[in-house]
Amino acid sequence: MILVTGATGTIGRPLVNVLAAAGEQVRGLARHSGIHTDGLPAGVEMVPGDVSRPETIVAALRGVTTLFVHPRAVGAAAATLLALAAEHGVKHIVALSAINVDDDLAWQPSRFNGDRNKEVEDGVIASGLPWVSVRPSAFAVSATGMWASQIRNGDVVRGPYAGFADPFIHEEDVASVLARALLDDSLAGQKISITGPQSVTHTEMVSTIGEVIDRPLRYEEISPSEAAEGIIALGLPRSFADAMMARYSRELENPYPVTDGVEKTLGHPARSYAEWVVDHTSVFQSYPAA
Repeated sequence: MILVTGATGTIGRPLVNVLAAAGEQVRGLARHSGIHTDGLPAGVEMVPGDVSRPETIVAALRGVTTLFVHPRAVGAAAATLLALAAEHGVKHIVALSAINVDDDLAWQPSRFNGDRNKEVEDGVIASGLPWVSVRPSAFAVSATGMWASQIRNGDVVRGPYAGFADPFIHEEDVASVLARALLDDSLAGQKISITGPQSVTHTEMVSTIGEVIDRPLRYEEISPSEAAEGIIALGLPRSFADAMMARYSRELENPYPVTDGVEKTLGHPARSYAEWVVDHTSVFQSYPAA
């Protein structure tokens, strides 16, 4: 039995799907009692549990041999979860981390939005159990929240640092690598850095979306302060917005390099950003009038 923490999230859902399609027994752990199971494969067992309250997750660990640890779902309670996992006979652990996990903590924007990649990865390595850490680059899906509304309502996307480039990765590739790490004991002890197949700039991303949805989209650069206010308006913390602007500025001339981690692990190249857009065209399409 494989236990997946954060099973209903951006990575958890596709991971559960991949594992179920491979015929694995999967149990999903979700923090909230109102678990959203729509779209999950038949046979996947979903249970509520809050890792910060150990008594709520003991039942979820019964019969589990392999554990996936999501840093946002687990957070500061990682040590508690890992200790309980060892007590209940878990034999193999895989952690989701990030390609920038070894950077200065203040340089990691996701920390300001709840991720605890460093603490979770360190805890998994120190657990005494066989482990794998998967370190993806920024998710391509991050563009949806920032730009989707603008694209649905017009042909100009306003954002910062038009030339900033990143090897954005498809969440399905992240899930597939995580699944392989959960199932393949030969990967134990590895930190696997994975990215998309090439870096794309903000300008290129918007142009690609336009090509896929057949609209003449254009990226218009605005100041970092304006962009930060836009992020905050989406309900994200100011600390996160400021950290993102600092990252864009810092990495404008020194982007993260592309890796072949996906191909080495799965035997085929990572999906391109264009492929990601094709898979998500609905989020950029205008809603029909009521």
